[in-house]
Amino acid sequence: MTVYTRYVALGDSQTEGLGDGDDVTGHRGWADRLAEHLAGANPDLLYANLAVRGRLAGQIRAEQLAPALALRPDLATVMAGMNDLIRPGCEPAAVAEVLEEMYAALTESGAHVVTVTFPDIGKIAPMARPLRPKVLDLNARIRAAAARHGVTVVDTFAMEFVTDARMWGTDRLHASPAGHARIAAAMAHSLGLPGSDDTWMLPFPSLPAAAAWRVAAAELRWFATFAGPWIGRRIRGRSSGDGRTAKRPELTPWTQPAAGVPARGPGSNDEVS
Repeated sequence: MTVYTRYVALGDSQTEGLGDGDDVTGHRGWADRLAEHLAGANPDLLYANLAVRGRLAGQIRAEQLAPALALRPDLATVMAGMNDLIRPGCEPAAVAEVLEEMYAALTESGAHVVTVTFPDIGKIAPMARPLRPKVLDLNARIRAAAARHGVTVVDTFAMEFVTDARMWGTDRLHASPAGHARIAAAMAHSLGLPGSDDTWMLPFPSLPAAAAWRVAAAELRWFATFAGPWIGRRIRGRSSGDGRTAKRPELTPWTQPAAGVPARGPGSNDEVS
């Protein structure tokens, strides 16, 4: 088993940890949970989390890649692209090109890189069903780019549990605490960390089917509460990441709190990832 000493996470709100905590007490998220697991194997682990909510793949490359390389990680995670996919006119090929540039730069620096494919978001939010072809396209390109650079892929698209409502918060945009725990467990298993196993793949226990009227009412409520305001922010050119910085910009021991407090921007927890 490889013992990792310097872990750097790059990404957007999913990696920052939205859905697992809040802006007052702090966000935990799957990357923090993975760092905790890594520290179980190596108490001297150093960890940095450069992710900022709302960032597009190109912004992550522009803002986070150089700082990540400067930290000389031996392990890096890259989760990016969903904020691109939900915008009109997104070209999966262009997003994949940006991701591959990050994979290449990080692996060439000596880091082991782990990335992910994205779920069928139409099963999470039915109004997003038209985006399924783009998700399939991007996932295929992620797998191909990862293979070219020796990147480990946590490929969960076809797994039933990934689109279970219990994986996601009420906004359907960010993983729930249970969802973040599953993602961290998947990452740990992909790395062969001690104590990891494949139980993260198991489906959630079955729930009784909801009445059609309840489903319709939930869709309308979700649109009014989350989707509608999100569209409004896009029209105004606003993002929940405006004015924010990484919560953990430097490599520090896992047991040591990150220095400083992230800048609080005008947005709320409203980006997809």
